[in-house]
Amino acid sequence: METMKIGIIQQHNSADREDNKQRLAEKIRKVAQAGAELVVLQELHNGLYFCQEENVDTFDQAEPIPGPSTEFYGALAKELKVVIVTSLFERRATGLYHNTAVVLEKDGTIAGKYRKMHIPDDPGYYEKFYFTPGDLGFEPIDTSVGRLGVLVCWDQWYPEAARLMALAGAELIIYPTAIGYDPNDTPEEQQRQRMAWQTVQRGHAVANGLPVVTVNRVGDEDGVPFWGTSFVAGPQGELLFEAPTDQETEAVVEVDMQRSEQVRRWWPFLRDRRIEAYHALTKRFID
Repeated sequence: METMKIGIIQQHNSADREDNKQRLAEKIRKVAQAGAELVVLQELHNGLYFCQEENVDTFDQAEPIPGPSTEFYGALAKELKVVIVTSLFERRATGLYHNTAVVLEKDGTIAGKYRKMHIPDDPGYYEKFYFTPGDLGFEPIDTSVGRLGVLVCWDQWYPEAARLMALAGAELIIYPTAIGYDPNDTPEEQQRQRMAWQTVQRGHAVANGLPVVTVNRVGDEDGVPFWGTSFVAGPQGELLFEAPTDQETEAVVEVDMQRSEQVRRWWPFLRDRRIEAYHALTKRFID
């Protein structure tokens, strides 16, 4: 594709999961009608971000893949002839759950899935209680709109993840996300964290010569203000779109998919990598 129109949906969720899904459906229709060919949703978009506490009853929200959500969003993908990147709480087996992105093709079928590899465990983000680390590796998902390097939230801090997706032929890096402020931090610290989050991902775009698409949730959930700021960056890290920090947003962003070819010719980082000298990267720490 020479260009791709990407639909961005940044939503504030409530505890009413069915209402969240119906509002997302309306917004998916809206961006599809505006020309979107690919629609990206935020992390765990069906409900509240539930990892703020450890509660075994929350596992009731998990579902199999394929399952009800892939049927729901798959029907939308088929109806609207768009590719949709979803983010689901996967029930793989009793006591075995993943944070899983599922890509639905234009005909409603599952094009592929990615299980979140890096799992955080911080105050308000107790994900290790809920999610088993992914076991599918860093493999792009082939779709009718291109090879999508789908990663999830905490993965966005790790240059290795984006690099491996690029080395495997991804044409676009995508991050469904749920991240916000610690309300106990100072306003200055909150802004430093938000800008560091965006900067590191723009760096992945530059280092790999690929566009990056990040979609975050927004609004207050149980005292945590999610900071929105969903964005699209080009292959030199240039901002093509940035959503507000405090508002629901739907947008269609046109991305020049041929620009990566030219940027990689100017900056041939993949050519100049010294792969024979990188063996220590497989170590936890060099003593």
